Amino acid sequence: MSKKKGGKRINKKQIVEMLQALFQEHPNETYSFKQIFRALKIDTHPAKMLTIDTLDEMTWDDYLTKTSDNSYRLNQKTQVQEGTFIRKANGKNSFQPDDGGKPIFVSERNSMFALNGDRVKVTMMARREKHIKEAMVVEILSHKMDQAVGKLKVEKDFAFLVTEGNIFVHDVLIPKKKLKGGKTGDKAVVKITQWPSKESKNIVGEVIDVLGKEGDNNVEMHAILAQYGLPYKYPKAIEDAAEKIDPGITEEEIKRREDFRDVWTCTIDPKDAKDFDDALSIREIVNGKSSNSKLYEVGVHIADVSHYVKEGSIIDKEAVKRATSVYLVDRTIPMLPERLCNFICSLRPDEEKLCFSVIVTLDEEANIKSGRIAHTVIKSNRRYAYEEVQDILEGKKSEDSENSEYSENLKTLDCLAKKLRERRFKGGAVKFDREELHFDIDESGKPVRAYFKKSNDATQLIEEFMLLANKFVAESIGAQKSRNSRNTQNKAKTFVYRIHDQPDPTKLENLREFVVKFGYKLKTAGTKGAISKSLNSLMDGCQGKKEQKLIETVALRAMMKAKYSTHNIGHYGLAFDYYTHFTSPIRRYPDTMVHRLLTKYQNGARSANQEKYEELCEHCSDMETVAQQAERDSIKYKMVEFMADKVGETYDAHISGIQSYGIYCEVDENHCEGMVPMRDLDDDYYDFDEKNYCLVGRRHHHKYQLGDPIRIKVARANIEKRQLDFALAED
Repeated sequence: MSKKKGGKRINKKQIVEMLQALFQEHPNETYSFKQIFRALKIDTHPAKMLTIDTLDEMTWDDYLTKTSDNSYRLNQKTQVQEGTFIRKANGKNSFQPDDGGKPIFVSERNSMFALNGDRVKVTMMARREKHIKEAMVVEILSHKMDQAVGKLKVEKDFAFLVTEGNIFVHDVLIPKKKLKGGKTGDKAVVKITQWPSKESKNIVGEVIDVLGKEGDNNVEMHAILAQYGLPYKYPKAIEDAAEKIDPGITEEEIKRREDFRDVWTCTIDPKDAKDFDDALSIREIVNGKSSNSKLYEVGVHIADVSHYVKEGSIIDKEAVKRATSVYLVDRTIPMLPERLCNFICSLRPDEEKLCFSVIVTLDEEANIKSGRIAHTVIKSNRRYAYEEVQDILEGKKSEDSENSEYSENLKTLDCLAKKLRERRFKGGAVKFDREELHFDIDESGKPVRAYFKKSNDATQLIEEFMLLANKFVAESIGAQKSRNSRNTQNKAKTFVYRIHDQPDPTKLENLREFVVKFGYKLKTAGTKGAISKSLNSLMDGCQGKKEQKLIETVALRAMMKAKYSTHNIGHYGLAFDYYTHFTSPIRRYPDTMVHRLLTKYQNGARSANQEKYEELCEHCSDMETVAQQAERDSIKYKMVEFMADKVGETYDAHISGIQSYGIYCEVDENHCEGMVPMRDLDDDYYDFDEKNYCLVGRRHHHKYQLGDPIRIKVARANIEKRQLDFALAED
């Protein structure tokens, strides 16, 4: 008891001992205040307050870890940890532990000159009173990059590279004989030959490629790719190997496959696409059970890349390394050589093509009556752009009388897709229809228009059938258990899944507390389906309201990132127990892995080596992230380039981001985003309220909140730094 009748009040030392005993006996348990009070039989207000203070002190001393505002667990981490070093240009470097814990501050003097992304070993420093937790780098385990991109500066006796975003503490020294003809102002790629050490703080390198003059479109796009270690040239040996591939299809190969050449088939892609990796076929089939209801056989046909790209070949090794195609604003850097992705494998109209297909029989309500996965041969009747299909679905356009059935087939597919979509959301899929920023580019690469691309019936038609195929394939392996000969346990064969974990509970709770202020409710406990349906209700409820963008942004931050793994946990966002990527092997290596595994298992092969495939999954997930970063950087560059001749002009905008150093604003007219620096908010001293996503003035209490409308003036457009600065407009 916290206080015996007629006895002494419990003291702090006793509380510490009781807490230590509780957490040591249950090292893996997380306890809330209520659970702690109950376990320790603390029932008076003074004792509860003393316990809360003691818990905070034990957290400060790193004995406990605070998992939320009111819950704690034993800190089992050692003083020495391994993880990733994150370098910031403002000196606020941090260490990200491997276990995904919170980042820990590392001052510059304790960084050992580690670079952004380096794997490091750190030791925790003694905690100073009223100071944040700090770590010291004691060893650099491996460098993330061995090359850098920047601008050359050539002096009389030496040269050096000024890097993008000042990623190095010092500029990279380059011996003049290692310049490869580079001159001052040239952008170049430099290989690091010497890292900082106790003897010398210098970083030394040699030029491996001179990209050209700053400001040239090709130079800037190549610089973005090289900055992330992504290739901007295709090796000649790989292209030569692709040239030797025979595109012909033999009669023997056709006999081994299901023949869909006489079934109506089409591709639907962006108007500028060249790599058509998926096609849809549809035909009505006889319903033996009922003459009143119709049955449709829908084929989702995917380019059979693995037929041409053999595992372990020179082309395959390059594809593994790249893992994904990269889509910059004005170009695609393909995973496969152009001859394969744009010609041999591309499902071009009126050409016989080899495919790997998911063929399903659907009733009029889009229920799957039967299905199979088969190697096929197809011949596409028509290539559509999304815009054409949308016009047909809206009745703005129709095919000529000779091909009128084409329009009817598209409308039937659209009707089935809408049923699939409706059922998916009823089943708990989360609604996040995010708009994507796009640019129209002129011949020189200069952006002439910025706009958001919105989802419509045509894009959703393709999306739903791709989702159906991916789910069907994943279930065909994951849900079909094979009996293990050694014991009675069932175990699915090794497979590549696209997984998406449940939202971060702490962030979800923060979201709930946040949206309550706008009058919305959100479930944060219960089944996965109940939480996702509650999220959807929230998204629907805020549609068209002032706070819509704000709530969508905060909700997205609570979501986990999807990734590839052989360990299936399902896909939370789609509400699928089994999901994979099967439908884009031209541009994603995991899809090629899925095709190969399916083929092996269809031929009776044993379960593949899980360790090998898990390693490939991790690599593909990492490369996907890197590609996304490069894509974002290309958008940033084009955004600044687009606004460069608009300095001084004013626009209506809304606040799209809040940080301690300023407010991000998105222009309503063209969706370009820039920042109003904190130093320009000179009418008051503003505090950053991270939990409520706003800045609040101390004296006048003026508030800047995520989603608020705002009038801005374009102040600066720094193309070199890809930085757009706004100022508050005087009106």
